[in-house]
Parts: sequence; C-alpha cells; structure tokens
Amino acid sequence: MAEDLIRYDILAQEALRGVVRKVLSEVARTGLPGDHHFFISFVTKAPGVRMSQRLLEQYDKEMTIVLQNQFGALRVTETGFEVELSFDGRPELLAIPFSAIKGFFDPSVQFGLQFDVERVVGDDGEIEPETADEPHADAPVKPIAAPEAQGEKVVSLDSFRKK
Repeated sequence: MAEDLIRYDILAQEALRGVVRKVLSEVARTGLPGDHHFFISFVTKAPGVRMSQRLLEQYDKEMTIVLQNQFGALRVTETGFEVELSFDGRPELLAIPFSAIKGFFDPSVQFGLQFDVERVVGDDGEIEPETADEPHADAPVKPIAAPEAQGEKVVSLDSFRKK
C-alpha cells in the first residue's frame, strides 16, 4: 500500500475537533438546547491544559467533565475552551485545548467522538517530549492506555456507546 503523504488521519481528526469547537461555540452563545449535555474526556497533562494543582493531583492522567446543568464562563477559541465547574463545592476554571480531548459524547442523542492525542503522558507521569528531528505535526499518534478505575470519579464512555 502507498504511503499516505496527505495524512488523511490528521485531517479527519482536525475536522472532527472542528465539530466539537462548533458545538461548544454555539452552546457558549445560546446555552444548551433541549436535553443535550456533554461528557468531555481529556489528558490533564497535555500541552496547554490549565487547571488547579489540587485537581491535577486528583486527576493526574485523564479527566472527564460533564457540561450539563451547572457550568459557567464557557469561552471558546480556535484552539480550545475554558469553562468554570464546581468540584467539592469549589469553583474551578479549566482551560482545555481541543488537541487534549480524547472523547466527546452527548448521551441525549447517543453521539460520540474519540480522538487520538498526539503527545501522551509517559509511564513516569510526564509528557513525553518532542525531539528536535521530529516536529509536532509529524509526531506519531500514540494510543493512550485506559484510565485506572477511580471509583465514581471517572465515567467510561463505553457504557453509552451503541453496540
């Protein structure tokens, strides 16, 4: 088979992230329509993610947030979004680049997307660095291991998918 020099895999991922950007932009502008709500999973140590040290210690690899009834300050840019959520009664502002998102799911209509995150957390808990001779755009897409069970804090999107 011929080598894919166009990189359709990267183009498809970017297009699907555009769907998430468009949906969140509309929600930021007009609010959640009907019963729609979102589960968004992301890599917490991915480049550009901003969250409190308290949350980072609690969710050191991956986190799933729910945008449903109680969220605020949703602001969407070309590269990511910010949202204010409450954790244990304390408000927290999260900044999440679209490149850090692993999954997006709207259970009200059984719609979900999964993404490859280009730079992942290594076994030591740190982001694996890029090398000088391996530019970011050409970095190989590495699968991310399934999150460790953390009681009720992690929502597995698999249970919501049609089989």
